[in-house]
Amino acid sequence: MNKYYAEAFGTFWLVLGGCGSAVLAAGFPEVGIGLLGVALAFGLTVLTMAFAIGHISGCHLNPAVTIGLWVGGRFSAKEVIPYLLSQVFGGVIAGAVLYVIATGQMGFDVAASGFAANGFGEHSPGGYSMTAALVSEVVMTMMFLIVIMGATDSRAPQGFAPIAIGLCLTLIHLISIPVTNTSVNPARSTAVALFVGDWATSQLWLFWVAPIVGAALGALIYKQLLGRQSA
Repeated sequence: MNKYYAEAFGTFWLVLGGCGSAVLAAGFPEVGIGLLGVALAFGLTVLTMAFAIGHISGCHLNPAVTIGLWVGGRFSAKEVIPYLLSQVFGGVIAGAVLYVIATGQMGFDVAASGFAANGFGEHSPGGYSMTAALVSEVVMTMMFLIVIMGATDSRAPQGFAPIAIGLCLTLIHLISIPVTNTSVNPARSTAVALFVGDWATSQLWLFWVAPIVGAALGALIYKQLLGRQSA
């Protein structure tokens, strides 16, 4: 069971660190960390957890990553559902902790703040369409899986995978926060959407479908085109 606990704790840290930075610190008067700070926070959560629990569970922290690694032949099918449940559970607990902290501020309104939820159309930070959001999430998650599989390949330099993966997630957020608030992770999206309700839960389907499709594509691309041993 250790690996399931590890996935729950790791996803808890990702949501609390990443979404927490967006909700509590991004726009704080005068010392707000802004888009760059939030992007770095998400990358740091993965980097720190990869070193902390990578040797226990592989540090997926993301249903799309788990499914992508299964598609790519790096993960057992029988472990997929337990991993997904552990990740969603850890994320939702982090969402609850963040909710308690955030609502401790006088006048805080979850719906008005957006609570770091992902969205498209009028709920996209930059007003991007559903099509733009779908393409962004598919492509960003596809690239994330290619980096994950490449960095953890037995032929890659050993011990540096967490750094490459954490920096990749930072870059993904720098690109796509204006489009969707960046998901590439259904557990992260679910964790905060449940507390916003309304539009956030009605749009949540996209932030499950697109990352999973993107992860599967990335895994197949790496497996078929990049991961083959040279003759």
